[in-house]
Amino acid sequence: MTPVAKLSRGLEEIVSGMTFRRTVASRPSSQVGRAEWWRRAHCRVGYVVVLVGLLAGTLPSWPIGGAMSAHALPNAQSGKEAVIIEVARGGNALGVARALGVVPTHVYTRVFQGFAVELPAGLVRAAERQPGVAGIWPDLPVEAFQTQKLPTGVDRVDADLNEWADIGSGDGIEADVAVLDTGIDTDHPDLNVVGGKDCSGERNSNWDDGNGHGTHVAGTIAAKDDTTGVVGVAPGARLWAVKVLDNGGRGSWSDVICGLEWVANDPAANDIKVINMSLGGPATKKDQRSCGVSTPWHKAICNVVAAGVSVVVAAGNEGTNAAKTVPATYPEVITVSAFKDLNGRYGGGNSKRCGIGGDDTFAGFSNHGQDIDIAAPGACILSTWRGGKFQTLSGTSMAAPHVTRAVALYIAKGTGDKQPPDVRAWLLSREASQSQNSKFGFKGDPDKYRERVLYLGPVVTGT
Repeated sequence: MTPVAKLSRGLEEIVSGMTFRRTVASRPSSQVGRAEWWRRAHCRVGYVVVLVGLLAGTLPSWPIGGAMSAHALPNAQSGKEAVIIEVARGGNALGVARALGVVPTHVYTRVFQGFAVELPAGLVRAAERQPGVAGIWPDLPVEAFQTQKLPTGVDRVDADLNEWADIGSGDGIEADVAVLDTGIDTDHPDLNVVGGKDCSGERNSNWDDGNGHGTHVAGTIAAKDDTTGVVGVAPGARLWAVKVLDNGGRGSWSDVICGLEWVANDPAANDIKVINMSLGGPATKKDQRSCGVSTPWHKAICNVVAAGVSVVVAAGNEGTNAAKTVPATYPEVITVSAFKDLNGRYGGGNSKRCGIGGDDTFAGFSNHGQDIDIAAPGACILSTWRGGKFQTLSGTSMAAPHVTRAVALYIAKGTGDKQPPDVRAWLLSREASQSQNSKFGFKGDPDKYRERVLYLGPVVTGT
């Protein structure tokens, strides 16, 4: 990333913030004058010591807003630290940034009050005492969750039998979906990309996908019903490419919050009512707190959901408890685990495909636990790929978009309220899912929590 402030400029701003006058240390003319002269001289020496200590990074470390103790700060560049500065309630993010003499990489006003920035190590410690600063958080990394005709996943959830999807008619779905990922191939003939935002570290105002992950996710959501390529769960829906990961599939929480801020705040994004996030990072103890006192990224998601936007996320691919992963552990989101379907039909029957065996069993790579809301196919999923191509991938990243498009179908054509609690209730009803122990389910769930299985075919009673 581009450095936000030269060290010399940081020195100037610290000095200017001290508001002491440059005075001539004249000769003392009396006992009182002599004492005052020494007082001023010692003050000036004290300022110099503090400034030298800041520049050298040798001042002792103390907790920054109570937020820094859990993690070491990531190094943005040599001598720089990437942080998210939380501004106190009623404060002004840009005003705080000006007072610190820095230029933010992202500014947040809607989903979270604060800004992201890179600071010299010494200035990070001094910034904690700046009026208006409520806390300083490390800008932790996030990454795409990825491990490796009519796609088997679309077939398995019987989206082709869903009257709302109306696959085979060639008609598109009137819905808007934001994909927070590596971008989307804007020229792919099988996708309807209508706009986007670049929040990635590349910052080139281009939301095209140089990785492929985001394009793959987008295809499962909304590949066109046009007799070529593949077809999505809700074909032809309007896709918004919110690029929060770079071409290597990596990013930081400041970039993700930037994407959430854009969805919540930009007039162009007003019609977006569902977000897919097939990404994440390690959870901390503070992530388990409620919205108002949790981490900046949790607060941002809480505020987006409170604004009426449903957020669907991948459980993660570590094969562990999803409570260790964010945003999967947050109760405000819809968290999706993955199971293996290898032939597009329930009931097993195909022993091996694309190097994976165990048809209709829980995917060993998928995170699990009490935080999981619903399961969907996530193994050997064929979808769109960058460069106008198609690719088969496995991961909870591939499971989540099946659910995202089910949500979009409901928002576009369902009846009743469409707020996130209503969406969740519909998704976990017999209209959109079935019991894991039913014929539509799978075997091998490693825990006692039996999440339901996405199913969009004709409503089945008693499951």
